[in-house]
Amino acid sequence: VQLVESGAGSVQAGGSLRLSCVVSGLPVTALSMCWFRQGRGKSRENVASVDKLGEPFTSAAARDRFTVTKDNVKNTLILQMNKLRFDDTDMYYCAAREGSAAWLDAEKYDYWGQGIQVTVSS
Repeated sequence: VQLVESGAGSVQAGGSLRLSCVVSGLPVTALSMCWFRQGRGKSRENVASVDKLGEPFTSAAARDRFTVTKDNVKNTLILQMNKLRFDDTDMYYCAAREGSAAWLDAEKYDYWGQGIQVTVSS
């Protein structure tokens, strides 16, 4: 399974970005998937996830601003980020596992993308 992220960019606070994670090797319907983010010197933080059946979960920090979905036709995981804040600046990673549960712990995920940079200026 390979994960390739896109959508990196720099925006001003209040702006939007759309991150995509294209999956090859398995259909997204067979995967539970998650977006993590990590700042320098920090541990990876769960942002939003979707389980195998497509049920989404969004962290408290992202709730009401970010939306995570699977596009089964394009075999892609999408993170729509609105109302971006300065503290959303981080490297963002797409992750996947073949189990049915979308765990919050990074160690539960077997497949990872290379990571992309999101920068929000105040």
